[in-house]
Amino acid sequence: MDAPVIEEEDEEALASLVPIPPRRKTHSYSMQFDHQKPHHQIRKHSLDEVQRSTTLGNDAVYFDSSDDEFSTGGLIVSTTETVSDSVNGEDYAVVTPPPNAVVGDDGVEPLPEFIGAGGGAGIFKAPVRAAVHPGRPPCLELRPHPLRETQTGKFLRNIVCTETQLWSGQENGVRVWNIDDVYEGGCGIGGQVRRGDEDTAPFHESVATSPTVCLVADQSNKLLWSGHKDGKIRAWKMMDQETTCEASDDVSEPFKERISWLAHRGPVNSIVISSYGDMWSCSEGGVIKIWPWDSLEKSLLLKPAEKHMAALLVERSAIDLRTQVTVNGTCSISSSEVKFLLTDLVRAKVWAVQSLSFSIWDARSKDLLKVLNVDGQVECRVDTPPTQDQQGDDETKLKFFSASKKEKPQGFLQRSRNAIMGAAGAVRRVATRSAGGFAEDTRKTEAIVLAVDGTIWTGNMSGQIVQWDGNGSRLRDVNHHHKPVLCFCTFGDRIYVGYASGYIQVLDLDGKLMASWVSHNEPVIKLAAGGGFIFSLATHGGVRGWYVTSPGPMDNIIRTELSQKEGLYARKDSVRILVGTWNVGQRQASHDALMSWLGSVSSDVGIVVVGLQEVDMGAGFLAMSAAKETVGLEGSVVGQWWIDAIGKALDEKNTFERMGSRQLAGLLISLWARKEIRTHVGDLDVAAVPCGFGRAIGNKGGVGLRIRVYDRIMCFVNCHLAAHLEAVNRRNADFNHIFRLMVFSKGQNLSNTAAAGVSTTAYTLKTTTVCIFINITITKTCFCTEHVSLFHQNPSTGTEEVKSDLAAADLIAFFGDFNYRLFGITYDEARDFISQRSFDWLRERDQLRQEMKAGKVFQGMREALITFPPTYKFERNKSGLGGYDSGEKKRIPAWCDRVIYRDTQASPFSESNLQCPLVSSVIMYEACMDVIESDHKPVRCKIHATIAHVDKSVRRQELGNIIRTNEKIRSIFEDLKFVPETTVSTNNIVTPAAGIISPEGTVDVKVHHEDFQTMEECVDGIPQSWWCEDTRDKEAILMVNIRGSCSTTMTSHTIKVRHCYSARLCLLESKPKNLTKNLGGSRRQSRHGGSTRPKTEDSVSRGRS
Repeated sequence: MDAPVIEEEDEEALASLVPIPPRRKTHSYSMQFDHQKPHHQIRKHSLDEVQRSTTLGNDAVYFDSSDDEFSTGGLIVSTTETVSDSVNGEDYAVVTPPPNAVVGDDGVEPLPEFIGAGGGAGIFKAPVRAAVHPGRPPCLELRPHPLRETQTGKFLRNIVCTETQLWSGQENGVRVWNIDDVYEGGCGIGGQVRRGDEDTAPFHESVATSPTVCLVADQSNKLLWSGHKDGKIRAWKMMDQETTCEASDDVSEPFKERISWLAHRGPVNSIVISSYGDMWSCSEGGVIKIWPWDSLEKSLLLKPAEKHMAALLVERSAIDLRTQVTVNGTCSISSSEVKFLLTDLVRAKVWAVQSLSFSIWDARSKDLLKVLNVDGQVECRVDTPPTQDQQGDDETKLKFFSASKKEKPQGFLQRSRNAIMGAAGAVRRVATRSAGGFAEDTRKTEAIVLAVDGTIWTGNMSGQIVQWDGNGSRLRDVNHHHKPVLCFCTFGDRIYVGYASGYIQVLDLDGKLMASWVSHNEPVIKLAAGGGFIFSLATHGGVRGWYVTSPGPMDNIIRTELSQKEGLYARKDSVRILVGTWNVGQRQASHDALMSWLGSVSSDVGIVVVGLQEVDMGAGFLAMSAAKETVGLEGSVVGQWWIDAIGKALDEKNTFERMGSRQLAGLLISLWARKEIRTHVGDLDVAAVPCGFGRAIGNKGGVGLRIRVYDRIMCFVNCHLAAHLEAVNRRNADFNHIFRLMVFSKGQNLSNTAAAGVSTTAYTLKTTTVCIFINITITKTCFCTEHVSLFHQNPSTGTEEVKSDLAAADLIAFFGDFNYRLFGITYDEARDFISQRSFDWLRERDQLRQEMKAGKVFQGMREALITFPPTYKFERNKSGLGGYDSGEKKRIPAWCDRVIYRDTQASPFSESNLQCPLVSSVIMYEACMDVIESDHKPVRCKIHATIAHVDKSVRRQELGNIIRTNEKIRSIFEDLKFVPETTVSTNNIVTPAAGIISPEGTVDVKVHHEDFQTMEECVDGIPQSWWCEDTRDKEAILMVNIRGSCSTTMTSHTIKVRHCYSARLCLLESKPKNLTKNLGGSRRQSRHGGSTRPKTEDSVSRGRS
């Protein structure tokens, strides 16, 4: 057979390639494994390449993926990263397993593997894990991250906390945890709870309701108020310890609401309780309603059988504020959705938050005080609803436009041209979108909170945090992170901020950053303080509790002791993964071909991942695919046929369950999980990165799936890289582009509802009694600054950082048609070596191996030694090795179709543990030479993975044992109960307020009372209605609550003040309107010693909690 003619261009391409390397001796680590246990090299996780404090020194920082979820890993500083000088040809290796090494119960021997160079640098180094996350404070896993597939219709969306209970609003009701039970174990797999809550601490759940949107705790009346998507507001009775013990006998019995009523036509976005005890709620269309406390009180006094009457009573009492500020059809506030409400207990005001504006209301008179925008400028807003004429004109235009479309039918050529132009426009929109062309207004307010000093803090989508005074004046703005602020929470003199990146930051009252750490991998949507914890809720539904002492010395104690108990909560499981890749060349396969390729070897695997290339090609299809991608559509009829056909070959109805798929033009990836391990597999996310035609079309590129298996992260990427012999650098660039830019989707849209404030305001408990709560914080800084820097990882405020989702995975598998060819060899020589099965010599002429040796592609990844013939290029429907291309071009056979992977091993054939949680090896790597439908042969690879993971229920119990038994920790918690001594003096006039008292400082408060009778309503200075109930002598109860800035308990002072109408006669003559009466005063003074004593003969009582 004549040798093929090599053209000049091919000769230049061959000359530019790496020369044929000399034969290298195969390295073997067999002797090492026989004599000593493999050493785990501690590598710094790439997340920590950001600047860190010098306190950390050069110690490695490593992470536990079960603790850190899908923690973004590799930090990409530049998209044109070059290989370090330390990466050279000697970094690669060929390793063989030790003698008698077997994996699995069936004793299969692992195959020898080739390891590429460059795996210890940048984003390509394997993440190193830990039993307890050392990069953040230890936390309580109240509700470990549940698999997303178990939470459909049941996601948690809100939390609110008291000192004894944590309440959560979910998509089908509410649930409650008792703080005393947070260290108890879960029910485990097969328990009475539903899937997703097997490791959750014991909780109680309500009856099914519409999705809960907002919550507010009413501790004075032992009620929790919830707002729902169906527009209803519900009241739930807070269960005390005795009630909880009685209910614990049957935790499956759901509790019911106390009362409920229809409050809005749309969802109830936020609920607050004002300083006067009224309930305020908001919804869509700028609607704000007030529910007077009188009607709420009366409805709560009715019996459960009279719930309908109670609802009717409350509904009729509603005050619509929007109608009060609308005059002649013109409204003073915007008609956009009111997202949040905030009650200002210091000044008796209520803030209503819309996307780009605020409205401030007087809580007593219900008057609108001010409307201002997010920049602090006062607005004179006029919203006029569209008139009927305008609506009629719009309808006429729409009809005219529709009619004109119908009047101009287009021919085939015109429609084809429009389709091509539309596809081109779609590609341009893709590029525009990637450049941020469709970015929302980053000034939108996403969270608001009232600080202890009376200032108000708001956060927006740009990460900016703004401080306001009570009158709406903008004081300062700070920016410590570039991701959106989603929630706030305050504890003492600290402000906790939750971000969309999963970060939690701690600020002081001046906005200075005190600490920062990654709390969840997904956005933190709610924060709540209570019971000595700061609880955080992420979008996936996981709830963690952070100790209020963190960061501090207690963290190191917990981390050390919990790490020492690793053997009690560490678990191991194994799973086999079948990876298949095939370039189908736009053809369809028979059932027998699919059985030969996949079905015949799937009996012992738990996960099957299949990647196809060239499922559907052609210019028209590629253009249409790009256009569909711009609107979030993907897939094709042919792609669905392939998924169904493969599922049939795998017997997916009885044995496997289809988890998900992703198609990008001709690329298709799909995953199945065996039903026996389905409870441990989930959280499937998808991604796609096009590499063809200006990085915009999917004829080349990669599609990926990310999944959680036994709480570890696995990523599978199906690639089709650039073709042709000379395009080595382009193929390397395609891989680099895919690895860096592949971002997995997070599923449903985020719910960015701000955390509802917990009210501690005044309530009217009886008709003739007024209770006023005054919150005072004594400054006593106990924040340990020497430990702040340990978790103060700068989340990049100055420079934008790009993170690689793939770098954080415990297992990455790349497979597909990589298109790397054999070089320095002729067609006839290749055929001769193949017929003699001399694959060792052919492997040395493999472009991919040479590039991996040089550390230019698939850095640090592994591939089993190839022992099968090259899989490209064949003539279709021609079997055997004689089927290689013998046409005019005589393409040189090549191993285009490959499977390459990386796990967490720092050295080959390591032992699986929580520091190296996923250890894998290849036990099958072969091509199906009997399949003849395509010009490529399908390849299959079977990977055996041993996975170490954490039993989080057991670890939570061990954490509880440490908290209860460690004397140092107990001493720290006792110190948290300390409340500085205070003196309450009733010598001055007082009014409801809140604030901070420095040591030896004093603060005055006032009780304010006003009358509205005019002189015409008085006879001889006495109101005509003096005999009615409203004008009888009244008694006001002043509650002064005092706690330290870091105290978990507080001291309450109760002062009774009697208001007598008979004492007002002499004053009515001089003050005809808006009388202010001196009802007695209260002065508070902070002392370092002594006891709290009333200074007058007023009835004063004090209690400690």
